[in-house]
Amino acid sequence: MSSSPGESDSYRDILPLGPDTTTYRHLTTEGVRLLEAGGRNWLEIEPHVLADLTSAAIRDISHLLRPGHLAQLRSIIDDPQASPNDRFVALDLLKNANVAAGGVLPMCQDTGTAIIMGKRGQSIVTQGPDEAAISAGVKHAYDTLNLRYSQMAPLSMWDERNTGSNLPAQIDIYADTKPGHELTYELLFMAKGGGSANKSFLYQETKALLNPVRFAEFLDEKLRSLGTAACPPYHLAVVVGGTSAEYALKTAKLASARYLDSLPVHGSPHGNGFRDLEMEAEVLQMTRTFGIGAQFGGKYFCHDVRVIRLPRHGASLPVAIAVSCSADRQALAKITPEGVFLEQLETDPAHYLPDVLPEEAPDDVVRIDLAQPMAAVREQLSKLPVKTRVALTGPLVVARDIAHARIKDMLDRGEPMPKYLQDHAVYYAGPAKTPEGYASGSFGPTTAGRMDAYVDQFQKAGGSFVMLAKGNRSSGVTKACADNGGFYLGSIGGPAAILAQDNITSVEVLDFPELGMEAVWKIEVVDFPAFVVVDDKGNDFFAETLRPIATTIPVGVPTN
Repeated sequence: MSSSPGESDSYRDILPLGPDTTTYRHLTTEGVRLLEAGGRNWLEIEPHVLADLTSAAIRDISHLLRPGHLAQLRSIIDDPQASPNDRFVALDLLKNANVAAGGVLPMCQDTGTAIIMGKRGQSIVTQGPDEAAISAGVKHAYDTLNLRYSQMAPLSMWDERNTGSNLPAQIDIYADTKPGHELTYELLFMAKGGGSANKSFLYQETKALLNPVRFAEFLDEKLRSLGTAACPPYHLAVVVGGTSAEYALKTAKLASARYLDSLPVHGSPHGNGFRDLEMEAEVLQMTRTFGIGAQFGGKYFCHDVRVIRLPRHGASLPVAIAVSCSADRQALAKITPEGVFLEQLETDPAHYLPDVLPEEAPDDVVRIDLAQPMAAVREQLSKLPVKTRVALTGPLVVARDIAHARIKDMLDRGEPMPKYLQDHAVYYAGPAKTPEGYASGSFGPTTAGRMDAYVDQFQKAGGSFVMLAKGNRSSGVTKACADNGGFYLGSIGGPAAILAQDNITSVEVLDFPELGMEAVWKIEVVDFPAFVVVDDKGNDFFAETLRPIATTIPVGVPTN
């Protein structure tokens, strides 16, 4: 080798971050102390510090949001170009943030997989595996807060069981060799729900994609396909390149959390990754022409966009896309000789609400009595065009993935459709824990698309004629509804806490109690907000907005 270790050209960080500008709150100095040995200083961190910090971080990100995210929601309300549905969704998400900030109901019922990344300085001393202490903190948070256990342990290739602790967590600890970081332990805490995690995509492309026209066509198709199941408005990340497929995906996840915002904004012959600010603005503008908006039409499909270009092998061009959803749950933390610090999230989101909340015109909302016979509910819905906003009052049956699979098995054996799915609309959801004194825990909708494969069979068997969930459906569901006289109603993805507080009055297990949150439930709702998305005539609100169109302005080509 011509270069010796330590020379400036022997190592370059692919993701060289700038100074940390995060606002932190000081938690404690207990359990952290400086030691001197071997002629150098060491920072000793007791195991309970990592556990307590993790538990505090999970608590905060389950209930609180970053000020910048809340400000973006408020800007939608103030934007005269925002659609009424954009503003309605943004206002509901702000209201939900205020309920969640009370610390009882988490902002989303899918309280996520705990994901922790740590960067450990060269002079940090701990006892035992750091992962063990961090896992203990995750378990404590999920055991003591009103969160949901979502982690499934594989017992065999086909059989699973809920772990009952939300463990295992994803924990990645790296050595931090940067000068000046020797006595610092930096951490990023995330809670990633299934909806947004399922909208992480990897595409193995070639050099041919590095062309403004082709890249624009690619993004138009792929970004529309994200749909609304992960609860927009999104923080969107697009990563082009990467030394491996997994590195591109990891970078996209970090970028969606704004962890990489301080990257350089220009490339260099050394191969560093960089943010392309012009491309970010152009892609954001592209998303605002889709018509998808904040779930039900408009311009606010995305809050913002991060586009990161990485070095690559000449024969490989991975492209990774990821989003952070309306439950934008992450926080930075650090442990230094001065103590333990956690990112300051917004504890009083009320000041992001408008001074005067907009009043709803009675004619804007069609009220549906779910206590009517199913034939009467369907007759009323048949008169409404797609995109109509409705308010639902009465009983709903709640069932999702595992319950649907069991009912399908029953039908396949020749057994009849359960009467509860014949008589009632079905809500795809799974609740978080119910706090003491509440009728329900956070109980927002889950992704509708996971139940698409069951719809035609269930409707032909006399059930699931009215479905309620979040996100767009497949063309097969649209056809099934047209053939069988069914409807799909879209609920706002994100405001699970406010639904529990204001719209759900009772919850009881109806069937399959052994499935825990995946059981069949019966709930009573009052003025539950939703929109007609698919009707019995084959109309689908999302059909046009999710279809790629001819791109007239290539991304990356100057338009002035």
